[in-house]
Amino acid sequence: MTTTLQQLNDCAPAEFVRILSGIYEHSPWIPERAAAQRPFTNLTALKQALQAVVDSAHEEEQLGLIRAHPELAGKAAIAGELTKESTGEQAKAGLNNCSPEEFATLQKLNADYNAKFGFPFILAVKGPDGKGFNRQQIIATFTRRLKNCRADEMAEDLRQIHRIAELRLNDLFGHVPAIGNTVMEWAEAIGAWSDDDEGLTCAYMTVAHRKTAVQLADWMREAGMEVHIDAVGNVVGRYLSDKPDARTLMTGSHYDTVRNGGKYDGREGILLPIAVVRHLHERGERLPFHLEIVGFSEEEGVRYKSTFLGSNAIAGRFDMTLLDKLDADGISMRSALLDAGHNPDEIPHIARKREDLLGFVEVHIEQGPVLLERGLPAGVVTSIAGSCRYLVELTGVASHAGTTPMHMRKDAAAAAAEIILYVEKRCAQAPSLVGTVGQLNVPHGSVNVVPGACKLSLDIRAADDATRDAAVADILRELESICARRNIESKIDLLVSAPAVPCAPWLMDQLVASTARAGIAPFKLTSGAGHDAMAIAAVTDVAMLFTRCGNGGISHNPLETMTADDAELSAQIFLDFLRNFTPAGK
Repeated sequence: MTTTLQQLNDCAPAEFVRILSGIYEHSPWIPERAAAQRPFTNLTALKQALQAVVDSAHEEEQLGLIRAHPELAGKAAIAGELTKESTGEQAKAGLNNCSPEEFATLQKLNADYNAKFGFPFILAVKGPDGKGFNRQQIIATFTRRLKNCRADEMAEDLRQIHRIAELRLNDLFGHVPAIGNTVMEWAEAIGAWSDDDEGLTCAYMTVAHRKTAVQLADWMREAGMEVHIDAVGNVVGRYLSDKPDARTLMTGSHYDTVRNGGKYDGREGILLPIAVVRHLHERGERLPFHLEIVGFSEEEGVRYKSTFLGSNAIAGRFDMTLLDKLDADGISMRSALLDAGHNPDEIPHIARKREDLLGFVEVHIEQGPVLLERGLPAGVVTSIAGSCRYLVELTGVASHAGTTPMHMRKDAAAAAAEIILYVEKRCAQAPSLVGTVGQLNVPHGSVNVVPGACKLSLDIRAADDATRDAAVADILRELESICARRNIESKIDLLVSAPAVPCAPWLMDQLVASTARAGIAPFKLTSGAGHDAMAIAAVTDVAMLFTRCGNGGISHNPLETMTADDAELSAQIFLDFLRNFTPAGK
């Protein structure tokens, strides 16, 4: 028999604690403190309240909570001393059926982890998709996390405890994140199609890319949408209003990936709206506007080194000269499109008109740790950072490492090191400002030669152009000073200068309201990564909703992950946003 929120809100404090006694391991103080916050409007609000109690507790209380949890396949499990909840969770992960080798490995990992950190390793063994980790995945995660520092691991253990509590609450209340599960299942399905045998790579107009497009189109049709794939490869689904003269609200993201990327970057923003539309269609529910979902064909620039091909085409800014660009195999973009059955000459005709659009709202995995560190499943984006990218070539004098005195060297690599440290120092001076030297190369370098040349990249981003431009000016000025002092020549080439794109306040306000109704404290954050919304901003107002990224915020990586519950919450926020959407000026 499942518990209801009404029962929990109405019962005596002692009964409230009793009902929730199995949610946080041997820690009744958590529901005791949360009881005073009743009534809870929904299950998410309850989850957030319990989490807030833990997060605001003293460190010793948090350590006590962590230490109340059993080791995976540890002595307590062997002796049958686990709680009912832990017993079931470990059994579902197959930890009661370890081979002798797996058992020995886990015992060694448990001992090493406790010796290093002073508390047990904790993992929600039911995976992000709601299905269990297998023993090999558990051991791999254990091994990876053992390399972390103590503070990071304590924070991660607490996050895992909150995830375990979330899953237990779902079971207690009979809650199934149906839309979230669908998003995760679909992401797994198309995540299996790759240009490479290892990892996920889905580049523009490859076999995997075209197969993914067809599948997205099929899911859109099954959800009740009118569907076509346009001349640049965008997959376009329209959920039509019952008002024929209605305007269009647009959403979507990209389905291509970086090399060896993650399953959710871009793709969440296509799959989640499709699942939401399917939910509406199954209920016979129509919106007072047309909803258009666009799976943008290319955003990452992997194959032709040109980004935002799909969204720039929608915005009427596609550069037709790009059709002559060649990939690494000498195949032109035009040829790739023709081979896929597209007519490149039709690309200019797919541009949207501003007067037809109500706005654009993109749902996207955060690709960073901000929401994760704040314990929030979703957040509203205020601005997409603008970036300046440079390639810097430094020229000194290559000389003998043994015979050239230190004060007489013209060491290009040493100058580069100074520049890198200044970038780090300068870009730590503003909250939304970041600077990265992602490429560093000593051409023809040798172990016994003072570097006579060095090449490095500079990537400077900020939520507003003024902050970014001020940092760029300081960095270039310091670069010149360093080079002058070290007698190094410099050549600086600007590769990219993209302005920041602020999100429309009127759209942000509606996302904030929907987030609050979902039981989440609204939180606003900037996006340091570029998104298709940047291109679409040329033709309509834009906004973004971020979903929390797991595994420390890692993205553009096979470890990129999110949970079905977080996907469900983003879907519920988006659904509420659609149902309550008010056009600008009304």
